[in-house]
Parts: sequence; structure tokens; C-alpha cells
Amino acid sequence: MSDESITEKKAPGPTTDLKDMNDLVSLCKRRGFVFPSSEIYGGITACWDYGPLGIEVKRNVKELWWRAMTDRADVEGLDAAILMHPKTWEASGHVSGFVDPLVDCKNCRARFRADQIDKTKYKPNECPSCGKFGTLTEPRQFNLMFKTFMGPLEESASVVYLRPETAQGIYVNFLNVHQSARQKVPFGIAQIGKAFRNEITPGNFIFRTREFEQMEMQFFVKPGTDMEWFEKWKKTRIDWHLANGIRKSKLRFHQHKDGELAHYAKAAFDIEYEFPFGWQELEGIHNRSDFDLKRHQEFSGKKLEYFDEVGRERYIPYVVETSAGCDRTLLVALADAYRTDGDRIWMQLHPNLAPYKVTVFPLMKKPDLLEFKDKVFNDVKKKYRATQDDAGSIGKRYRRQDEIGTPFGVTIDYDSLSNNTVTIRHRDSMAQETIPAEKLTSYIEEKIAGYKVVD
Repeated sequence: MSDESITEKKAPGPTTDLKDMNDLVSLCKRRGFVFPSSEIYGGITACWDYGPLGIEVKRNVKELWWRAMTDRADVEGLDAAILMHPKTWEASGHVSGFVDPLVDCKNCRARFRADQIDKTKYKPNECPSCGKFGTLTEPRQFNLMFKTFMGPLEESASVVYLRPETAQGIYVNFLNVHQSARQKVPFGIAQIGKAFRNEITPGNFIFRTREFEQMEMQFFVKPGTDMEWFEKWKKTRIDWHLANGIRKSKLRFHQHKDGELAHYAKAAFDIEYEFPFGWQELEGIHNRSDFDLKRHQEFSGKKLEYFDEVGRERYIPYVVETSAGCDRTLLVALADAYRTDGDRIWMQLHPNLAPYKVTVFPLMKKPDLLEFKDKVFNDVKKKYRATQDDAGSIGKRYRRQDEIGTPFGVTIDYDSLSNNTVTIRHRDSMAQETIPAEKLTSYIEEKIAGYKVVD
């Protein structure tokens, strides 16, 4: 064994979950997960940039979702344009109906959604910000779509919108995908893409932003089979979140009652997560009936019927939708993973989501240790996203990797040189074990496959 012990002095004690979102925001900035957009100019409200580690987690989220959808034989992929024909948004109801009631305080100039002011805390016409009574304006309807102009002149004929959701790009391509991919109902179309909403009250870090990415899948089914498929997709989607390490105790279903149902929905459930700021929507599963295809058929004049060759019948399919925000899914992963134990902070991310799977450390900066470390690192990075760290004491290096969620730390010491072994440290338990260096990759593969988060 070398001069500097790689055994940690402190065993893990009782752990504490995330209690204050500010703690997570601070870690994300410090470690390079998420930065305020345009920060050197003072930032811009509700817009965020993903740093070197954040983009890795986000890429993992999207890849896991994409594989879960398109590895199925009955789901095809799509990447529709952000800018669409303006009639798309008339047909979908966004031009006339995608509005929130907006009120302003005449005293402090704060702005609120009228329907989100807690009536149990504030009197009618009382400002939640400054507490003044009688200062709120009358509610006025505010459309959430960002408007822009296509072409050289800003005239009404050239008005287009930044899409507020990705689903409409799927509906208008229903026939294209059905015919080109030779799919038969039931089948789905999956898409990941940017969407934009001019939210009145964004906030809670990346929970609600004005620019975000959606992961949506529209599953087209025969009328009469829609509720069966709706229940199947409810289970499939919550199982996906559990498989990615989100604790079962932090997830629940919320059913939309008659007063909550969207105008197009026959049934709707949200998968909710318990954040420090309360239970909030993570993903929606909706039975949208045949509303969307009917509307696009009406506004476009193009038949969007499906012909069932077996039953010799034509019908407009019903749609079961799964809709998740990529940014919100990432936030849930980070919030759920945040742990503290005294002065130790670590992210208990599922290895499939972690930005790095493995870190390789030389115990000291000695040429022979560095040479062995390089060999191990080059081997492991062929299969896994890996990093190296040789700055500071081994204890400080462990803590840095704990904070970014790296599940496995591989240390090279002088026993490595004589025995061709490496010492693996497990992030969650801080336990260490020594294995032959040539078995490292297969060992990590086995541990990732069997990884489970303790609820």
C-alpha cells in the first residue's frame, strides 16, 4: 500500500434529501450542470444554459427516452420543423385558446396569473407581492405563443409562431409516417424537440421556462381500444421513471377531473413528483380522442382517415399521448438524487443518467502511477463516459466526484503496479474493493445492470 491511504476516515451516516431548491441551484452552477443564460449581461428570465455536465445528463435523458420509444416495433421517430404553417395553430386551438389570465399590480408592477393566486392566502384584488389591497388590474387574456415574422416585411400575412408544443408536428405528419413506414394502427410517432411558451410566471429553476425541450409520443389507435391503450401507456411511463432510479415514494398519479380536463381530452393523468416546493407535474398521459386529426382534416381539407384493410373500414384514429419535458425530467433526476451526510454532498444518480460513469485516479502524481492510470482510463473510456482527476488529496477528489454523481471511482496505487489490480470505490456506500484491472469493464457493466436506488 502507498504512503497515502485510500481508505476514508468517515463511514456514511444518516442521509438527508433535498430540502431547499437553492441548494441544488448552487450545486448546478458550481459544478457545471446549469448556468443562468447570458449571465455576464445580468441574465434573462426563465432561460438557462446547460454546462459540460448538464448537457451530458440531458443527453442521457433523451437517449433513454428515445430508446424506450423507438426500440418498439410500433413506434416511429420524427423531427418536425419548429416553424409551421400558421393555420396549424388555428386548427389546434392555440391561436384562440392558448391564453392565461394576466393581472398587474399598479403599486409594485408585479405580474401574476390570475388563476394561480392562492385565494386562501390573499383577498380578492390583493397583491401577493406587496400586500396592497385594491391594486390589481382586471384580468386580461394573454396568448402564450411567441410570434415572429417570416420574410423581409413585418406584415400580417407573414406572421408565424414558435411552436408551443411538438405534438402538432406529429399530427400533420400522420399520413406521411403511416404511408412511408408502412405502419398499421395501432402505432405511434415519437419526437424530441424545442418548444417555446411566453409564460407569465415561470420559475423554480428549470421547472418552468420559456424555452424548453419536449419528449412527446402520439399513439394512434382504433376508437374503442383507446382506454385500453391509455392504461398500458400509464404503466409503461411510470415504470420508465422508476427504472431510471426515481424513488417510488416520490411519484404519484394525479387524475384530471371534469373541471381540469382539456377541451380535447377524454381522460388525462399526470405523473407527479414531490419537489421541495410541493407535488408538481412531471409527465402527462392523455387520451386526446380524435380531436386533433379531425381539426387538421377540417382546416386543411386533407383526409386524415385510416383504412383498416382487415376490417374494411375507415376511421379517424384516437390518440393516446405521452408528454414529458426533457428539462423537467432532468430536474427531477437531480432533485431526487441530491443527498447530504454532514458536510458530504453527493448525487445518487442512476448510472445510466450520471454524466460520467467512472473516474480514474492516480493515488499520487508519480510517473509510474500516471502511466498505469492512462492505460486503465483508455481502456474504460472505450465503453463508458469517463473522466480523470489527479488534483488535491484523494479524499477531496472523492468528494468532487460524489457531487457530480460519478458512481464508480477507480484508484491506482502501488499495489496496482505489482498485482495489476485497481481499487473501486462505490459512490453511494463509500465501500471499496480490489479487482483485477482486466475485469474492470465487465465489473462496471454488471454493477450498472443490477443498480437499484434504495427508496
